[in-house]
Amino acid sequence: MTTAAPSTRRHVSIKASLFTESVIREMTREAIKHGAVNLSQGFPDFAAPDDIKRVAMQAIAADINQYAITWGARDFRESITKKTKWYLGLDVDPETELTVTCGSTEGMIAAMMATVNPGEEVVVFEPYYENYAPDAILTDARPRYVPLRAPDWSFNNDELRAAFNSKTKAIIICNPNNPTGKVFTRDEMEFIAGLCQEFDALCFTDEIYEHIIYSRGEKEIQHISMAQIAGMRERTVIVNSMSKTYSVTGWRVGYCIAPAEITGAIRKVHDFLTVGAAAPLQAAGAYALSLPPEYYLRLQAEYQRRRGLLLPVLNNAGFKTYSPDGAYYIMTDISGFGFANDVEFTRHLIGKVGVACVPGSSFYSVPERGAQQVRFCFCKKDETLLLAGERLAKLQSRI
Repeated sequence: MTTAAPSTRRHVSIKASLFTESVIREMTREAIKHGAVNLSQGFPDFAAPDDIKRVAMQAIAADINQYAITWGARDFRESITKKTKWYLGLDVDPETELTVTCGSTEGMIAAMMATVNPGEEVVVFEPYYENYAPDAILTDARPRYVPLRAPDWSFNNDELRAAFNSKTKAIIICNPNNPTGKVFTRDEMEFIAGLCQEFDALCFTDEIYEHIIYSRGEKEIQHISMAQIAGMRERTVIVNSMSKTYSVTGWRVGYCIAPAEITGAIRKVHDFLTVGAAAPLQAAGAYALSLPPEYYLRLQAEYQRRRGLLLPVLNNAGFKTYSPDGAYYIMTDISGFGFANDVEFTRHLIGKVGVACVPGSSFYSVPERGAQQVRFCFCKKDETLLLAGERLAKLQSRI
């Protein structure tokens, strides 16, 4: 009997070695393990709307259980185009400019794989949603990071301009922003648009929090899509999903809106990544996206109320908070607690205090930049937020 020689071949790809598993989802597992209140991963712990769930169940009962058209069931695509016309004022052809995907996560990677060539560069604002850096790696692109700086998470125009060059293929914008809650102003959007046009670059705009925006005193905050900016409709890919607006993060139903040529490429990539999103959930989506404006006003008001519950809790516990203008996250500064870094603090918070958050370093290309920041989410029931408040009141400074 011969013994096989030990393998000298590397069986894990270089790409897979360049990034870690999701830190956000790891924090959920740690919360479950320690019985901690989970303010880390951004999913609601309250029920999705009954009428939307009922339509999904009716679709299953009606045997809408086989493949939909690869790029999306027609009734769902038509509902998306009607809502986009109402909310953004954009005319979208459901036959040539729209692809239904398995969540916005697949939408973003499909869009990048459909447009970005190896060696091209993608500009990413940081702190960033943790998927964007691996997306760039998986598409053989080189990410170029530009900082958003607290307290208002603004960018420096000169720094952003310096990130653009002849190799720039696209910029990624999350607006409203995860993790900071920033909502980009019209002036900022127009400056970014000018660079995209000057350097012939695309914009991938992640808009899943488009309806979760807040007022700031007398100043009304508005969501602006990059596709609404003059000259940008033909070079913008809008990535969106049902997850946050309709509280169905587990359904994994999203979509991409893009010019016809880009949509054709996205559809091809999407077809071989996942084939298609769940058919009965697309039927429910067709109903959900036809809801009247009052639904979105209630959604906004409820999240503004929840933000008002968590912000004072964090302030009273000793965090320096950055009040978000959109989305449902609060970035905080933990330097007043005296911990060496965010990872040590997060472990203490989960294991000893019983509240889970996300270490800020997971949102940066260089971990040290987020070493004194953590992120909390407030897409939770009142009792969840109040319980977190009771536990955080026991948090002690190490200084």
